[in-house]
Amino acid sequence: MRYDFYAYMDRMKYIKRWQLMRSMRDENIMEHSHQVTMLTHALVAIHNQLFEEKADVTKAVLYAVYHEVSEVMTGDLPTPIKYYNRQIRGAYKELEHSACEKIVQTLPEELRGELEPYILAEEDCIEYDLVKAADRLAAYIKCLEELRCGNTEFAKAKKSIEKDLQNRKMPEIDYFFTHFIKSLSLSLDDLEGL
Repeated sequence: MRYDFYAYMDRMKYIKRWQLMRSMRDENIMEHSHQVTMLTHALVAIHNQLFEEKADVTKAVLYAVYHEVSEVMTGDLPTPIKYYNRQIRGAYKELEHSACEKIVQTLPEELRGELEPYILAEEDCIEYDLVKAADRLAAYIKCLEELRCGNTEFAKAKKSIEKDLQNRKMPEIDYFFTHFIKSLSLSLDDLEGL
């Protein structure tokens, strides 16, 4: 019997992000998912170690790994379209859920129970909130990268995403901004102190 799950996962490298924006460097959802996973791990560590809270790191990181899975079937719908109004947002959310369910069906039945909870994530939990924050943080970092390369196309997106991150009122985000964001705007020579 043939199972197509990992063939679908491998196709994540072909799904381009930021389709309506002129980018200096293209980004795909596979590399984006990797970045979101690292940022999620960072936010969970900050959450657990500095604020003495307890988020499940495994759950959060696996949510992050699979947070864009639906896009191998739907593509990356540009943000202005996805959030144009409640009807479109609701319909797109249903479409994403259906795509995830379909992708889960491409696993052997004996493995579905192990992966399905992370592909069809529970949305009402701190782990999901941290992944969503990491996702926005990754978008903010993309804006910094583009601006560092002189691409002012991302200036408005940077401001909008920064405001969204501030409005979340998450101490983990504040800590990340205070201690890590500045370095993400530096060149390699600046990082090396040359």
